[in-house]
Amino acid sequence: MKSELEYVAWPPDPIKTERLVLREPEPRDRTALIELLASPEVGTYIGGARPRDLLEEILPEVPRRRAGLFVVELDGAMIGTVTLDQRDADETRRDLADVELGYLFLPSSWGHGYATESCAAALAWFAIARPGTPVVLTTQTANTASMRLATKLGFTEVERYEAWGAEQWLALWTPR
Repeated sequence: MKSELEYVAWPPDPIKTERLVLREPEPRDRTALIELLASPEVGTYIGGARPRDLLEEILPEVPRRRAGLFVVELDGAMIGTVTLDQRDADETRRDLADVELGYLFLPSSWGHGYATESCAAALAWFAIARPGTPVVLTTQTANTASMRLATKLGFTEVERYEAWGAEQWLALWTPR
């Protein structure tokens, strides 16, 4: 059986919003990607920051193309990523949706609405690419900013559960 993302033509043309561009990763994004993944602030609710020296070693010079991975660009520079990822068979409530929305942004870009703007654009694109296909989002309940963002995007809470030593929040988005 094919996954939902296997049915999507990739890569799409860059998605342009009022202030941002969502596009495929490029070699020039590597430094910002290392900053993103090594950031203690970014790692707070996703298992911690990755060691910078390890990231320098393992991240390829030319990023790997992967369906569902968007770099978010502001004024020509990467500020974050938005992902639409295929969920694993063992994930909680897999019956709800096969695709999960994720996002990571450099702390310097927080508080400007970039995550809302870019995630809304990615979901709008996905709703056209895979009409009627629901999407889930999971975050720790301690990450209240992420829960607020999900609610703004139209996600509704499905359940809370304990995993990875913290209470998790699972929400569902269904295109209209």
